Amino acid sequence: MTAPNPSSPALLIAGHGTRDDAGAEAFRAFVRELGVRNPGLPVAGGFIELSPPPLGDAVAELTARGVRRFAAVPLMLVSAGHAKGDIPAALAREKDRHPGLAYTYGRPLGPHPGLLAVLERRVDEALAGAPREDTTVLLVGRGSTDPDANSEVHKAARLLWEGRGYAGVETAFVSLAAPDVPSGLDRCRRLGARRIVVLPYFLFTGILPDRVRDQARTWAADHPDLDIRTADVIGPEPELLDLVMERYREAVAGDLRMNCDSCVYRIALPGFEDKVGLPQQPHYHPDEDGDHHHGHGHGHHHAHAHH
Repeated sequence: MTAPNPSSPALLIAGHGTRDDAGAEAFRAFVRELGVRNPGLPVAGGFIELSPPPLGDAVAELTARGVRRFAAVPLMLVSAGHAKGDIPAALAREKDRHPGLAYTYGRPLGPHPGLLAVLERRVDEALAGAPREDTTVLLVGRGSTDPDANSEVHKAARLLWEGRGYAGVETAFVSLAAPDVPSGLDRCRRLGARRIVVLPYFLFTGILPDRVRDQARTWAADHPDLDIRTADVIGPEPELLDLVMERYREAVAGDLRMNCDSCVYRIALPGFEDKVGLPQQPHYHPDEDGDHHHGHGHGHHHAHAHH
């Protein structure tokens, strides 16, 4: 990866925060690793709540190093209340506190193909050679009161299902949204699952991923006839480090995209590699009204010009 231009904006990583010391330290270590991998780029990270350092301290650390411009990337898998509201509010407050400071704001991380590759690896580790085709995956997200955020976990689950040969990928949540982990496991069982890999959709260790593991263990003890395994969290993998820098470059360039991360015409997804770069032709639907005999009915056109 090319070294950032010395005049490039600094990188501010905004984290959620956790009451779990190991989880908070995993975040801080990840921020340090980003700095090591990108010499010459000032990098700092802070939390919205629950753990030190607060985001304001990270901004102060950058300004003390002479930074006047930065790009903020939310280290979050889905765009829920923190990414949509709390972080922008905190950044606006810091801008008032530090006159002359300018920033751009990046987008949340998931569901990016790089992260899906890590999730696939985590499932493989849990399977330890057992076949995928009779394995159901239960992807467990944090859960939110924001329906949009919950729908993004379902999108990740669907993208994980496509082209990888699992029997299925179901979705559950730790808090604030249904189904919870036991209900999600019940659902898998009713669908006929005999082997279930519980897959935490979390970046780092913490209280909530621990809760996922505990609930899965309790449910498994009550269902000894089923093979229940729990996979590890995503962790500070190379794909995650690369993705944060991708989000940084997008924010710096003002590259605001549609959902191109998971578009088959842009990204090689398992089983759909042949679609990358295909030119898009307008097409019509035979069952729609219009003059179809000449092929120019009133069907809608699929434009992928942004690719």
